[in-house]
Amino acid sequence: MSALAKEIVRGKLPPLYSGGTGLAARKVNRRRDYTPVSWDKYFDTYRDVKISDGSTFRVYLKGSSGPLLLLLHGGGYSGLSWSLLSTTIGQLIECQVAALDFRGHGETHCVDEDDLSAERLSSDVGEVFNTLYGDEDQPSVILIGHSMGGAIAVHAVYRDLIPTVIGLVVIDVVEGTALDALQSMQSFLRSRPPSFNSLSTAIEWCVRSGQVRNVESAKVSMPGQLKNSASNETATKDIHLQTSNEQATDDVLAPRQVPPSDSILEEAEEDDEQKIQNTSVNENQNNTFKIPSSPSISPKYVWRIELSKTEKFWTGWFEGLSNMFLSSSIPKLLLLAGVDRLDKDLTIGQMQGKFQMQVLPQCGHAVHEDDPEKVAEAIATFLVRHKFTSAICDFQSLLYSCMAFSLK
Repeated sequence: MSALAKEIVRGKLPPLYSGGTGLAARKVNRRRDYTPVSWDKYFDTYRDVKISDGSTFRVYLKGSSGPLLLLLHGGGYSGLSWSLLSTTIGQLIECQVAALDFRGHGETHCVDEDDLSAERLSSDVGEVFNTLYGDEDQPSVILIGHSMGGAIAVHAVYRDLIPTVIGLVVIDVVEGTALDALQSMQSFLRSRPPSFNSLSTAIEWCVRSGQVRNVESAKVSMPGQLKNSASNETATKDIHLQTSNEQATDDVLAPRQVPPSDSILEEAEEDDEQKIQNTSVNENQNNTFKIPSSPSISPKYVWRIELSKTEKFWTGWFEGLSNMFLSSSIPKLLLLAGVDRLDKDLTIGQMQGKFQMQVLPQCGHAVHEDDPEKVAEAIATFLVRHKFTSAICDFQSLLYSCMAFSLK
């Protein structure tokens, strides 16, 4: 196991920088702002949609015209993981957005929170859509899903649960790779801290562990993955209450170092920090970030859903996914963080031109959170090319080789 992996398993993370002087040291030692951000900075409103069994699903909404981008998040995430993408893509094309919290996730509350089978989740998507938009004048839908949500999007299209769907976008999920990864999933889940004393600490862990590489996205999406252990309410309800208190607590735990007035704060801070994170880990505990704890206060925030208990559904999410994806006749786009994720069936299907593909190699698994601008451009290009919508500004379309990535 690598040094970094060992650090994560022990519930702590390596420092961004372990020494040095001058501008680089001042930049990295300067504590970043991990204050949580509310959903309403990115979405217009939300609806709590009640379906036939009494379950209530949270749906975040933005825009009022154009085709509907129905966004499905990955396992353990929430609809808030689409916050930055929703804002960015709305500046490129005419569209409206609906980001759903799945059963057992985020602000959704169901009669049966334990049934996370592919059949149940995809049926939820269809029923929420039909309840939200009625039987008449339903908008044209482009179904977009990440990871588990991508698999559920494919199931929903395959089962014809949304009659007005005209396009499908799947982000970083491939049957073969996903099934192989399940063998190590429990180990990964055990490596995560079981709780956090504050939302800012959770956001910092999210960024420094690499779960999400974009600080702005982590600040709005991470609270949707947690709940207050005392109230049992989703952590998003605590944001406005916690912001001022956490700011004061952070200053006590780690006073901010203010750069000298003659120092220059470069805009390329993200690149510098990424380079520093690739350096060797200092095993000295004094230079290692730990989850702050208090002897008198028990951990306050825990995970909204215990993913380890959903293992019996994992295989059903992904098994047969490639054939279902390829069998759909609607235009399809596959966005990946690496070309090595393709399995045999998709490799053949891609060479036959059955779908379009774009690889974003600088991103982690949460592609749409790590680089929402490039993902928005890729989706916008796909939609404009198929004349599903029109551009509302001149944007630099991502270049495709005949709109299909050629394997080397």
